[in-house]
Amino acid sequence: MRVPWGLSGSAFASRGRAIRCAFGAAVCAWVMVGWFSIGGDARQVRSVAAGVYSAAQATRAQALYKDQCASCHGAAGEGTIGPPVAGDIFLTAWSGRPVAELVDKIQKTMPFNLPGSLSRPQSIDLATYILQVGKFPAGQAELTEAQLAQVTFPARAAASAAAATGGTTALVAPVGNLAELMRAIAFPSANIIFQLQVKDPTDEKPGPAPVPFDYVKWGATIYPGWLAVDQAALAIAESAPLLLTPGRRCQNGRPAPIDRADYKQYVADLVAIGKEAYAASKARKFEAFVEISDKLNTACANCHMVYRDKGGTEGSGATRCQ
Repeated sequence: MRVPWGLSGSAFASRGRAIRCAFGAAVCAWVMVGWFSIGGDARQVRSVAAGVYSAAQATRAQALYKDQCASCHGAAGEGTIGPPVAGDIFLTAWSGRPVAELVDKIQKTMPFNLPGSLSRPQSIDLATYILQVGKFPAGQAELTEAQLAQVTFPARAAASAAAATGGTTALVAPVGNLAELMRAIAFPSANIIFQLQVKDPTDEKPGPAPVPFDYVKWGATIYPGWLAVDQAALAIAESAPLLLTPGRRCQNGRPAPIDRADYKQYVADLVAIGKEAYAASKARKFEAFVEISDKLNTACANCHMVYRDKGGTEGSGATRCQ
């Protein structure tokens, strides 16, 4: 390397060492600052057991919870037609997760029949009431928006999947609960079959694309008539076994009764009706669907009376899946 004009070789070497030391010190300082910053962030994380809300804040949300939440989640958070918001099932579901996620869920998806109607402050207050119901202690200050991401539920050890499902595990873990699965597949498919009691699909033809374009309306025109019936019957026959997936839970958070003989029979009945409907649809036997619709309705009702509607009117059983 060329020595700059005016510097001796030894002076240049000394200057180089000084620059390297200064640079090394700067890097070390940056690393130390970063380390302590990370450590500082970690220390800011607080458990809900550390008194992260005030008693007045939870009390403020009590009437709102009773009005908007109790009918589904229970007066004491025990769960009725909706999952519990206290106890083992709730704490396992929310293990190690920030309270911010609970507040987001409340604000964006609750109440079930009117999602998005709660304000952010109301959602935060409701979360603190849920903490109070769950017997997490109150502190001196209110829980604020700025604190949400740093406040977490206690982490719980994950239970063995095999132990939780009687020694069996699913090839694919269930994503939705039992009610969500039924709404996604069985409900729309069954309605296509029930429609055959009043409307012959023989003459239905593909329609023009809607204007303005709408994917849902357009999709309904692509497979009209008997094609839609074929697919609905197949969906029922093929999806019914998903009701027996290990780990599946009911809407209220209780395990689906997949190990009970009567529940297994209800699922088998649904598969059989789906297969019968599929065969009749492929043969284009319109007249067969009055009887098939009746069988399908009976198969659904038999299971609903025992596991969905138990303890309440249709669809509102407080003791479903028990």
